[in-house]
Amino acid sequence: MRAVLGFLLIGAAIIGGAWWLMELHGHISATLAGYTIEMATPLAIVSLAIIVLILTVLLKLVLSVFNLPARFTAWRARQRKAQGELAVTRGLVAIAAGNQAQARMHTARARKLLGDTSQTLLHAAEAARLAGYEDEAEALYRQLSEHKEAGFLGLRGLFRQAVARQDWDAAAKLGREAERIHAAPSWLRAERSEVAIRTGNWQQAIALAAPGDPTAAYAVAAVDAEPDASKAMRLAKRAVKDSPDFVPAILAYAKLLRGAGKESKAQSVLRDAWTRMPHPDIAAFALAVHQDAAALHREAAKLVQANPDHPESLFLRARHALAAGTAESITEARNFAEAAKAAGLNHQRLFRLFADIDAADMTGGTLLKPRETLRAASAADPDPAWRCDNCGAAQPSWMAVCPNCKTPGRISWGTGRKLLS
Repeated sequence: MRAVLGFLLIGAAIIGGAWWLMELHGHISATLAGYTIEMATPLAIVSLAIIVLILTVLLKLVLSVFNLPARFTAWRARQRKAQGELAVTRGLVAIAAGNQAQARMHTARARKLLGDTSQTLLHAAEAARLAGYEDEAEALYRQLSEHKEAGFLGLRGLFRQAVARQDWDAAAKLGREAERIHAAPSWLRAERSEVAIRTGNWQQAIALAAPGDPTAAYAVAAVDAEPDASKAMRLAKRAVKDSPDFVPAILAYAKLLRGAGKESKAQSVLRDAWTRMPHPDIAAFALAVHQDAAALHREAAKLVQANPDHPESLFLRARHALAAGTAESITEARNFAEAAKAAGLNHQRLFRLFADIDAADMTGGTLLKPRETLRAASAADPDPAWRCDNCGAAQPSWMAVCPNCKTPGRISWGTGRKLLS
C-alpha cells in the first residue's frame, strides 16, 4: 500500500511540475560567438535539465574508469580474504582430524592469503606441533605471544610444550606470565598446580589447590622445604587442622615442637593422636628420646594409656615388654600379643613376634612352636606399609608424591589388599 501511495505522489509531482512549466511565459535567449539562441522558457528549462543529466552521467563514467584499479584491488582483497578464511577452516578441520599433511598445507595457504594474523599463527603452530616440528611450533607460539590481544594463546602453547618436555621451571614461568595476561581459568590453575608439585613449590601448590586436593599432604611437604621455623610451624598447624588424623601432619607438628624445645607439648600431641589414630610411626617418634629398654617399656605404657585395647596398642606393648628381657616382661609380652590377636590383629609381624617370644622363653607354654609360628606367619595378612593408592607401590616412609607413578597425595598406610585384589 505504501508503495502505491508513493508511486501516486511521484506521478502527481511530475504532472504538477509539467503543468507549472507549461504555464510559464516568455522566451530565453543567449548569444555566444555571434550566434543567438532563443527558445521558450519551458523548453529552455527542460533542455538545461537534460544537459545537466547528460553531464552527470558522463562524469560518473569518467570517474568509474579512473576507479577501476582501486575497485579491482578491493575485489581481489575480498577474494583473498574469502579464500584465506576457507583455508583457515580447512586447516582447523585437518588439525582436529589429526591429518598432519593437510593441516600444514592449509595453514600455510591461510598465512599466504591472510598474513600472520593471530588465527593463522595459532593454526600454523598447532599444525607444526601435530606433525612433530616442535622448534617450528615454538617459534610460531612466540610470535603469537607478542600479539596484544592473542598473546595468551601463544603463552598457552609454549606452556604446553614446556610441560610435555618436563621443563618445569620454564612451565612455571610461562604459567605466571599467562595468568598476568588473563585471569587464570580452571585448566591453567590445574596445570600450574601440577607444575608446582613437580618443582616442589608446595606453597604455590596449596594456593592453586582445587576442592578435594590433598592440601594437608602439600602442607607437610612444604614444612620439610621451609627453612623458616615460624613459617614451617604455621604450615604444620594448617596440615593438622585440614586433616587431624593425618599421621604425617601430626609427626611434622610434633617434630617442630621437639626442635623448639617443647618436648612435653610434642608428647601431648602424640598421645592425643594415639587416641584417634594409633600408628607405628607415632610410637617410633614418641619413644625415640629413650634408649633404655626398661624406659621404653614404661613410656610405651604411658603413650597408649588413653587407648589401651586397640590392637596397635597391644602390639606395641608386647614388643617393648619382650625387649625389656625379664621373665616377667616376657610373660607380659605373650599376654599382650595374644590379646592383640584376639582383638583382630592378623599381620605377619604378630606371628614373627610370637616366634621371638617363643625363642626368648622356651620353657613357657605357648600356643605354637617357633617354626610352626613362622609357617603361620606366611599365611597371615601382609604387614601394613606406606603404599600408593594409585599404583600400589610400597614405600619405606610417607612421601608427598609417589616416586613410582608421580601421583601426589595418594600414599597411605595399609596392607594394599584392596588395591591388589
